[in-house]
Amino acid sequence: MRDSPPPASEPNDPTQPEFLLLGFVAFLNNERQYSPLTAENYARDLLRLFKLAGTTPLSTLNNFQIRRYIAQLHSSGLGGKSLARLLSAWRSFFTYLMRDHHYTDNPCIGIRAPKSARQLPHVLSPDEAVRMVDIPTNDEALAVRDKAMYELLYSSGLRLAELVGLNLDALDFSDASVRVIGKGRKSRIVPLGSHAISALQTWLLLRTPIVKADEVAVFVSRAGKRIGARSVQVRIKAWGIKQGLISNVHPHLLRHSFASHVLQSSGDLRAVQEMLGHASISTTQVYTHLDFQALSKVYDAAHPRAHKKVLGKKSS
Repeated sequence: MRDSPPPASEPNDPTQPEFLLLGFVAFLNNERQYSPLTAENYARDLLRLFKLAGTTPLSTLNNFQIRRYIAQLHSSGLGGKSLARLLSAWRSFFTYLMRDHHYTDNPCIGIRAPKSARQLPHVLSPDEAVRMVDIPTNDEALAVRDKAMYELLYSSGLRLAELVGLNLDALDFSDASVRVIGKGRKSRIVPLGSHAISALQTWLLLRTPIVKADEVAVFVSRAGKRIGARSVQVRIKAWGIKQGLISNVHPHLLRHSFASHVLQSSGDLRAVQEMLGHASISTTQVYTHLDFQALSKVYDAAHPRAHKKVLGKKSS
């Protein structure tokens, strides 16, 4: 169940959290040019703050209270990464309030989320990834669309928001590339693999009878409108089960698998960073740990001096 903000006595009262939240979301969409999905996530994080604050006016919140809220959320099981995201949203919100609503203090400044153990992203093996994208379509339009989406996710490492936001003019089959609008509305161009191009071209032929002439979205629903992120998540999980994959398949799993497999083959960390659209190479470096884990397994299995000593035997 999603958190709900405390009821406001006056919906248009500029001191009420709901009113301030509407203005902040408009700021994210119009000035910062964040994607609708990112703005929605920020709003959800702020609803959690409103619930924690209760009847306490936002203008009176201080550093100590924010620390207490973070401690409460941490004790309830929220991890360091999630708390860091919450704090980032809260910090941005109060910065906006200082700029546009005469707030004099940002109570989130100087607060850091507790660190949690770094978890490496799960990835599919190359064989599993091929099985996932090579779904049987039987020329059924939605299955053909799904195959095109999965081929594109694995071919080019797109984020889910980038996939559902893709427009027709972003595809360049002659150059085998796709132009992606990523986080912060930053544009990047990434390669398209031959299997992705073939799957996309097949889907575009079947897409034409579904959509209206002015629809620009590459991927649409049965109703002919741009597909939603949740629909993609539900469909890929169902296909993962049909394809016999044990892991819980989600769109980001194909992005992780793309990055890991390209890095294992090329060793070019900087190129993978560019294709993923990471602002910092430190974010991309997590995939070098995955690569090392794979090498370690090969070493342990193959090297005669890698095996652990058997109990009761002396080493020579």
